[in-house]
Amino acid sequence: MQPIVKSGRQRGIAAIEFALLLPLLVFLVMAVTDFARGLQASSVLINLSREAANLAARSKLQLTDNSQAIMRAVAASAPPLDMNARGMLYITKLMGYKDSSGAITTVVLEQYRWDDSVNRLGFRVSGYAPPSRLWNCASWNTTTGACSNIATGANAPRISLMSGQLFEGEIIYAAESFYKFNVLFGNVSLGPLTVPSFGTNLYSMTVF
Repeated sequence: MQPIVKSGRQRGIAAIEFALLLPLLVFLVMAVTDFARGLQASSVLINLSREAANLAARSKLQLTDNSQAIMRAVAASAPPLDMNARGMLYITKLMGYKDSSGAITTVVLEQYRWDDSVNRLGFRVSGYAPPSRLWNCASWNTTTGACSNIATGANAPRISLMSGQLFEGEIIYAAESFYKFNVLFGNVSLGPLTVPSFGTNLYSMTVF
C-alpha cells in the first residue's frame, strides 16, 4: 500500500481553514475564561453573604460590638477574591413592625458597612462602597462603620424585603456582598465578534 502524501494544495487549504477558525477559537477562549472567573467570583460572594448573615444572627454579641469582626473574618475566607481592595460587605438588622393600620412592615434598625478602623480594612483601604440595595444610609460613622442617626419607631426606615412575612418584633439579619470584578476580555472585538462584558459590580444577599 502506497503512503498517502498530502499535496501542497491540501496543506494550503488546511492553513486557510485554520486561519479562518482561529479568531473564533480565540473568541471562545476569551469568553469562557471571563465567564468561568465571573462564575467563581459569584459563588464566593454567595458564600460570604451566607456566612456573614449566619454569624450575625447566631452571635451572642451585639452588632455594635462585633460587626467589623464578622466582616473581617468573612472577607479573610474570600481568596482568590481580593475583598480588601475590591470588595464591600454590609450587615443590616431588620425587624417586623406593626404600623398604625395593623399591618406588619419591615423596618431598618441598624446597618454596618465594612470599614475596619482598627485593622485598616475595607472601605478605608479600597474606597469602594456601592450603596446597599436594601436601604441607602445617608451618613456613616467612620470609627465604627455604623450608619448614623437611623430613625426609630414609627419613623424608622421601611423596606419591602420580607414585608408582611415577619411577626411583630421579629429580628432578622441581611448580609450583602459586593465585588468590583475585573473583566479581562470584555468588549474585545475580533472582526464581527465581540466578547461579552460582565457587570463589574457582582452582588449577593442572604437573609437569616
